[in-house]
Parts: sequence; structure tokens; C-alpha cells
Amino acid sequence: MRKLEQLSLRQEKIIQFIRDFKEEFNYSPSIRDIQTRLGISSTSVVDYNLKELGKRGLLRRSKNVSRTIELIEPEQARGRMPYPSVLMLPLAGNIAAGSPIPVFDDLRAGQLNDSAETIEITPDMVGRYAGKQDGLFVLRVKGQSMIEDLINDGDLVVMHSQDTAEDGETIAAWLEDEKSTTLKRYYREDGGRIRLQPANATMQPIYTNEDNLRIQGRVVAVIRQVF
Repeated sequence: MRKLEQLSLRQEKIIQFIRDFKEEFNYSPSIRDIQTRLGISSTSVVDYNLKELGKRGLLRRSKNVSRTIELIEPEQARGRMPYPSVLMLPLAGNIAAGSPIPVFDDLRAGQLNDSAETIEITPDMVGRYAGKQDGLFVLRVKGQSMIEDLINDGDLVVMHSQDTAEDGETIAAWLEDEKSTTLKRYYREDGGRIRLQPANATMQPIYTNEDNLRIQGRVVAVIRQVF
């Protein structure tokens, strides 16, 4: 396998862009995203470089499906990251991407049932979180409020269990007074007010206060449902 320092400058930029894009949006970029953001002359040039990177064992993708580019970090490829070949994550239930709806008590409590259905994913889908499997779980999305972040009704979101978040992160938010949960982007505003922002221009944000909010987890990957 060719080492990173032997790659062309363009290939190094492509790898870094894919890594940064997935970290920001929780899904992989398209060929068009790479071409546009890096100022590459055509998508065919991007495709050629992706093929070269694939030959070197640095990424893999499904040729006929968009947004399936997955990096294989050099440390993992050399066997320095002892991750299993697949991760089996519990499917904890449904979460609303729209109006809040009640979910399982075990999710609200931050605990998962050992008998829950499991979802199989590969470690590269969750990047650095692959080594934190015990803190990962999956929710099925219901609703359309996050469609502009390419999270659609029926998709699965991989969550990292945590009780804090940074502005702009997509979280599972439990609302104590409403006894319901919702999937939204998190923003802290002046005066301790929290804005839960949908990614759908036709929908209004939810406003609440810190005392009413319990963060259950952060989205680290999206599994698209293709019909």
C-alpha cells in the first residue's frame, strides 16, 4: 500500500476533505461535492483519483451509489487499530425528526435493553468512535424535519451516548416537561435558552430551557434507506 506522503497533493487534499466533510455532516461527500469544494476541473478527475486511492487501500466505495466513500485510515490498514470487522449496535427505537414523540424509557434513562434488535455496520462508518462501541446505539428516524441535512424519514442514525453537545451538533434531545424526544441541531442562546433547530425551511425551531433538556446522544453517522 502506498503511504500518504507518497500521494499527490491533490490526493492528500481529497482524503482530508472527505475526513473533514464526514466529521461535519456525519455522512460522506459526493463526487460533485469534492469537485466543487476543491476546485477540481471535472468529476472524472475526482473519480480517477478516488480509484487510485482505492487501489492503495485508503478508501472504499460503492460505484453505483452516491455518498458511500469510506476512508480506511492508514493506522487501521496497518493493523494498529484492533477494531472488529463489523460493529453490532443496538437499535434503541424511533426518534422524531418533526414534532417530538415519546420513546422508550430505556433511551430516556440512557440505558439500552440487551435484547434489542441490532444493526451491523463497519467501523469506518463511525470513524474515531469505532473504539467506543459500548457508547453507540442506533435510532430510526420518523419525520421530515432534518431532510436538508440528508436525514430522511426511515433512515437510521448512529448515536454516541453523551449528555453534552457543541453548537450545531445534531442530538437526540429529551424534553422533560413534554415527556418526548426529538432529533434536532443544538444551539445555546443568551439567557440559558436552548434552540433545537430543524433542517427543514418549512419548520420552526423548538425553544426550551436548560432545565427541561436532557441530551441523550449525538449523531455520528447516518445510514440511508434506499427504496
